[in-house]
Amino acid sequence: MKQWKVVVTDYIENDLDWEVEQFSQMPNVTFEYYQLKQAPKTELVAKIRDADIIVVNMATFDAEVLGQLEKCRLLIRHGIGYDNVDVAACTANHIRFAYQPDYCATEVAETAVALIMACARKLFASREVLKDASANQIWNFAPMGEVHRVFGQTLGIIGAGRIGGRVCRMMSSFGMRIMVCDPYLDERQKGALGIGETYDLETVLREADILTIHTPLNDETRYMFDEPQFRMMKPHAILVNTARGGVVNTAALAKALKEGWIGGAGIDVYEKEPPPPDMPLFDCPNATLSAHIGWMSVEAGWHIRYKIMDDIKACMAGQPPANTVNKEIDALLGDKVYREV
Repeated sequence: MKQWKVVVTDYIENDLDWEVEQFSQMPNVTFEYYQLKQAPKTELVAKIRDADIIVVNMATFDAEVLGQLEKCRLLIRHGIGYDNVDVAACTANHIRFAYQPDYCATEVAETAVALIMACARKLFASREVLKDASANQIWNFAPMGEVHRVFGQTLGIIGAGRIGGRVCRMMSSFGMRIMVCDPYLDERQKGALGIGETYDLETVLREADILTIHTPLNDETRYMFDEPQFRMMKPHAILVNTARGGVVNTAALAKALKEGWIGGAGIDVYEKEPPPPDMPLFDCPNATLSAHIGWMSVEAGWHIRYKIMDDIKACMAGQPPANTVNKEIDALLGDKVYREV
């Protein structure tokens, strides 16, 4: 019976007791888990060099790391995005790379909607009004400025995949005009979302009152939102980002908020996580900030653990994972699902 070594490089769960119990029932599996997110490459490689299957959350798997893996057949990303993994290097080293695209899609969409409404209704600013009214025993709503209903406004959705599409469907009942920017949507997908056409980014920037981002982070989208883009937006516009921090230039966003180029922002993701204490958005009262909680729910947490375990078992049985990222690896491996070592 083949012996397998499974390693988790880093994890967000409180513990991996469930995984330990699952693997304890498999006598041919050695299971190890660590918290190596910030570890030097030498330490990371030392722990995973001889692993057959690796599960990664946020540790960096670049070409240097991937090139030193002696036995890895399958690398699994614990999550949707995979900007911490060099996909081309996985393929070059004949390592199949899988991810969990359905993980927390509903939770992230709900978080985007929550930030849209919190910014539009100025919920956090209203707390300060409440504290002041309690202290002085008189209502004074002047500090809140203008508050507009979302009904009749224009919502721009940048990226309408699994998450952006959910946001589109959730917000469709708010009586808003919805403009979608996604050059990769086909006619079937447009029909499923109930939209007749899509728009280019500049058009959405100029016309949207509220704009929400749902793109991956890659060379095409990095700093997609920078000073030129903020200057195109309406002065009362609200930007919401629950995708990846690197899609937005944080310094440019803070400048736009402070100088009134746009009206507000709802941000759940950051260029560096956790963000540094001197992040300029902390000094912007019109920025509603949350602690990267878009993924968070008990249900999503268990869903991804089950799915990753299914992928691991599939690999051991010689079957492919549910969702391969580097599908081009099939041509390299021929009739084999995984590389031979």
